[in-house]
Amino acid sequence: MGDSTVRMVVMILIFAAVFTAVQAVSGLVTRASSKRKVNKRLMVAEKTTSLADLVIELRKQRGLDASGGRRMVRWFSDIVVRSGVSYQPRKWAAICAGVALAVWLACYFLLKNPFVGIPLGLIIGTGGPLMFLKFTADRRSKKLGEQLPAALEIIVRSLEAGHPVPTAVALVGREMPDPVGSEFGMAGDEIAYGATLEQAVARIADRCRQPDVDLFAATIRLQERAGGNLTGLLKMNAKAVRERHKMRLKIQAASSEGRASAIILTSAPFCVLLILQVMSPQFYGDIIHERPVQIGLAIFGVWMFIGNMVMRRMIDMRI
Repeated sequence: MGDSTVRMVVMILIFAAVFTAVQAVSGLVTRASSKRKVNKRLMVAEKTTSLADLVIELRKQRGLDASGGRRMVRWFSDIVVRSGVSYQPRKWAAICAGVALAVWLACYFLLKNPFVGIPLGLIIGTGGPLMFLKFTADRRSKKLGEQLPAALEIIVRSLEAGHPVPTAVALVGREMPDPVGSEFGMAGDEIAYGATLEQAVARIADRCRQPDVDLFAATIRLQERAGGNLTGLLKMNAKAVRERHKMRLKIQAASSEGRASAIILTSAPFCVLLILQVMSPQFYGDIIHERPVQIGLAIFGVWMFIGNMVMRRMIDMRI
């Protein structure tokens, strides 16, 4: 066996050892994070002395008042509640101020112009956290739709085993991870606090603003007012939600080519411009200040924006 073969075998073993170590650490972190999310509401319950305090504390952490109403401007309150992020206004204000100050300092030292950093810092300091909340809310809504069928099946099996409705709803809160576990856990606490099943589920739908949860709330509302077999309705509801999720995945697969085309066509001009600036900085240097060139580039930019909007409309299919 030659030296090259031995070296190759050693490299393969090192790669396998590193890969295994990374997978082990990733698994431990994932399990710890999942366990922490499952026990988040239970940790709050351990710190409270009564059910009323627990319900009020959970509502405050979601940005709601003691009665479950909104505490802020409607559109901002919807984003905060949907995101599931603990409501900490002082901490958020400090983060926004820190981001704005960092942007201002960067503009001051890099551009030597303190006045440019003021509006830029305000925009990034406020827009960045809002974009983070919006991204977190959308990701949480998607995860909630994926977990809802399993939650409904747990409720169905618990009801078939003879458990009452509050126990079945609370079981989802104890056994399932965030976000569906937290939402159903809050609903179970509200039912135990005196709310009806219809009211508790309606509050879940109001907090989440998710189409599948709205369908679940409509099913409960129909059963409460018209009667019927709750177990059978929840079975059909779980099947409908699962089929809708499959349809979304099919739509995503069907529109993937359009999304890839939009990304490539949008990024190609900027990539070419970056390559030209690196390889030939003077390529546009002599004519970039000419008025016709500036007008032409502006027209191309507007045309690219219109094309992106058209492609977005073509691939934005919803059910």
